[in-house]
Amino acid sequence: MSNDVYVLGVYTTAFGKRPEASFKDLTREAYLGALADAGLESGREIAAAWFGNCLMHYWGQALTRGNVAFIPLVREGLFPDRAPIVNVEGGCATGSLALAGAAKEIRAGDADLTLALGVEKLFDPKDPRAIFPHFAGGMDLLDPEEWVSEYKGVGERIGVPFEQGPDRTVAMDTYAMQASYHMAKYGSTPEQIAVGAAKNHCNGALNEKAQYRFEMTPEQVLADRLVSRPLTRAMCAPMGDGAAAAILCSRRFLDSQPAAVRDRAIRIRGLGLSGGKYRGLDEPSLTRAAADKAYAQAGIGPREIDVAEVHDATSFCELYQSEMMRFCGEGEGGDFVGSGATKLGGSLPINTSGGLVSKGHPIGATGLSMCYELATQLRGEAGARQVPDATLALQENGGGIIGLEESVAAVTIYERVR
Repeated sequence: MSNDVYVLGVYTTAFGKRPEASFKDLTREAYLGALADAGLESGREIAAAWFGNCLMHYWGQALTRGNVAFIPLVREGLFPDRAPIVNVEGGCATGSLALAGAAKEIRAGDADLTLALGVEKLFDPKDPRAIFPHFAGGMDLLDPEEWVSEYKGVGERIGVPFEQGPDRTVAMDTYAMQASYHMAKYGSTPEQIAVGAAKNHCNGALNEKAQYRFEMTPEQVLADRLVSRPLTRAMCAPMGDGAAAAILCSRRFLDSQPAAVRDRAIRIRGLGLSGGKYRGLDEPSLTRAAADKAYAQAGIGPREIDVAEVHDATSFCELYQSEMMRFCGEGEGGDFVGSGATKLGGSLPINTSGGLVSKGHPIGATGLSMCYELATQLRGEAGARQVPDATLALQENGGGIIGLEESVAAVTIYERVR
């Protein structure tokens, strides 16, 4: 990179059903937590903030979301009163897109200190299911017949008819179709998916910020309620609320900080973005394109990664994204995850946080919660879920739906610098 970018401070709130916490409450907690982690007494030197959110309109705030969420912080002098707040939305990849915007501002030389923050509230205690229809906003609602036709065709090809209903979401059904195709073509099994899901629930039990903090066995995962065959509830990310933030800085700013702060800084070594399309069933996903960009920018290959967080909105995604990240060959994701390679103590621990299925998935905050987990790992501060001597880490985060893949994806590579 022409101008190196560093993660100076990170924070995530606990994820879960938090009806008592407002958007402004969650924003405050994440922002002040990241400031404290960065060793900064105030945010007066922050040049700009990139604010990620998807569904605040459900709660009545359709526009200028971050600007509104920061009003109390500006009024109290905790955030600079003339620093711009850029609002970002990219479906489930929103947090990573906010991170990318904040990082690129530093790379361009326009700022020395920036903030990326994502927040979401998905749990409505008055009607927990009322928000479900709003998830369809991540799809093409202008020409819905296009994706309906696509899914019907795929369903006919794999012998799993595409159906819609009030008790299911298209997002889960598309993952289920991809899983069914993968099983038919490569011989992957529900049992292998369950191994990954159980592993992540056990990791989540070690994470005090996770929404679900209980261990599961693969057998218990398979026995849970079916959501969309072959995916059970324990293989799917839960609904919840939360926020996460990262404060980024330039090398120049980092050099001005005390040694104790410099020693905990994490370098963003590579960051690749890609866009989705209606791809062929056997065509690699957009996440492969994002990963290849990130590897090229970082000047490393997949074998050098020590720990990873991938976007497991369902546990099938860990199998598939292991292939797209080139951690294993195409079609080998089932064997890779099923072998235990991605467990703590395995050859490449993945989703040490518990992943989305256990840590939770407040959409706008997810990508930045991944940043938090990997920075914690690279700093050696992850406690019982620590990966020994981790130096390089990768996060993959996708959002929206176009056909059989996401609308946008981001892959970020982090490096511990001593």
